[in-house]
Amino acid sequence: MKKHFLLAAVISLGLMSCKKSEVRVETTENPNGTVTTTTTEKEHTTTVDSAKINATVDQAKVKLDEAGNKIDTAVDDAGHTLKRAGEDVKAAAAKGAEKVEKGAEKIKEDLKKK
Repeated sequence: MKKHFLLAAVISLGLMSCKKSEVRVETTENPNGTVTTTTTEKEHTTTVDSAKINATVDQAKVKLDEAGNKIDTAVDDAGHTLKRAGEDVKAAAAKGAEKVEKGAEKIKEDLKKK
């Protein structure tokens, strides 16, 4: 999801930087005493090298893929660590249960002797 937002931001930034507009307002006084206001808008397109934009987008994609791979690796490592921790807890619980059972057997034997 983050990849899509970053890619859209890079593309929009590239498109927004391609156009530049200029607005001029000119007022002139006519010989008969009236004033005329003229508004002109000029759009200047900057010469943007689309190859540079495509290269930047490709670099962003590569970096996002690398970041995604690092995240996947970290998640896999965390999963393996949690699995080992779960196995250790099970083993400890089994040892504890075994000790409790042995203690209960000893108590039963002691009660039978008395």
